[in-house]
Amino acid sequence: MDIGGWLRELGLERYEQAFRENEIDLRVLPELTADDLKELGVAAIGHRRLMLKAIADLAASAGRTAAEDVPAVPTANATADAERRQLTVMFCDLVGSTTLSARLDPEDLRAVIGAYHRCVAAVIEGTGGFVAKYMGDGVLAYFGYPRADEHDAERAVRAGLQLVEAVAGLDTPAEARLRLRVGIATGLVVVGDLIGQGAAQEQAVVGETPNLAARLQALAEPGTVVIAPSTRRLTGGLFDYDDLGPVEIKGLAALVEASRVLCESGAESRFEALRAARTPLVGRDEELPLLQRRWRQTRAGEGCVVLVSGEPGIGKSRLAQTLVEQLSGEPHTRLRLFCSPHHQESALYPTITQLERAAGFRREDTADQRLDKLEAVLRQAASDLGEAAPLIAALLSLPTSERYPPLDLTPQKQKEKTL
Repeated sequence: MDIGGWLRELGLERYEQAFRENEIDLRVLPELTADDLKELGVAAIGHRRLMLKAIADLAASAGRTAAEDVPAVPTANATADAERRQLTVMFCDLVGSTTLSARLDPEDLRAVIGAYHRCVAAVIEGTGGFVAKYMGDGVLAYFGYPRADEHDAERAVRAGLQLVEAVAGLDTPAEARLRLRVGIATGLVVVGDLIGQGAAQEQAVVGETPNLAARLQALAEPGTVVIAPSTRRLTGGLFDYDDLGPVEIKGLAALVEASRVLCESGAESRFEALRAARTPLVGRDEELPLLQRRWRQTRAGEGCVVLVSGEPGIGKSRLAQTLVEQLSGEPHTRLRLFCSPHHQESALYPTITQLERAAGFRREDTADQRLDKLEAVLRQAASDLGEAAPLIAALLSLPTSERYPPLDLTPQKQKEKTL
């Protein structure tokens, strides 16, 4: 394969003449940078990105294969530059693994650890995290690397709660319920440096944050999640906490205000949960009066719909909340439905949560108690619950016990009737 063939594989053969005029061949290719590509006339960012990725793939494969005419390149060329960024770090530890190793046959212990690792990986990756390292019965995970998200701290805490529950429910040869300890911390780190060799190689995180997360994990009781104050500030009122007070962390001069995460809070609005206190609204001299005019039109009998849209963080929820506060003295009925970045696979999630709030579900309610509350809500709109109750109960994942016969409907027909 020559440089022309390489470009044709990428669908970028238009740059072949420029590469040949500048004497770029497969020996020089691994050394090219984004600035070099600009000088070669690769103006489109997408094309430069595509080339740089392909160059990195060539460099990564150079040490593993001698196929075609790809020249060997130093491993350092394939290493991504280290980055300084905000990261949420999670440490998980399986409780009582030493006792398990003494009690179980090595084959059974291998099955237990394998099931545990698979469970942890599935939950962490499913919530947007990155499993950085397995350390026997411990797991190190990053939220915010390699892909960053504004909800990384929240994702990490949700993952911790799910892990505690999921690991406890594993069916393994241990013949006893497995328990997990989780520690989470958020802060500035330098991430991306490759350390170690061969199978032990990992992308290291340097900074105080991973050490703090590890220490918090050691403080946690079995089956609990303990977080640093930095993580709690970012998750606000999205969860219920138990304050552990100032705790001494080995290696840190100051005491740390640690918190145990109990469960998700009953906050109706993410906006309110993440903003305990607000400063006065500034600006919006056009938008707020427009909303007030539309409200007056609605009161006069002219129905209106207003769509407020824009980039995240510009104040859409704050604008709507300000209007609601101004209407507090006027008679109106408010219906609020919320989407969630953590339930994108549930098309009816806003409706489901609204129904649960309307029925007044509580965490400690039994299935029968929840069904009683659901029936009370549905009776406000329907006298015969024979069809409505089992349909809505199925939507809310509620068993109907002996109260209603099973729905004799195809999945498609059940979906149509539910909608």
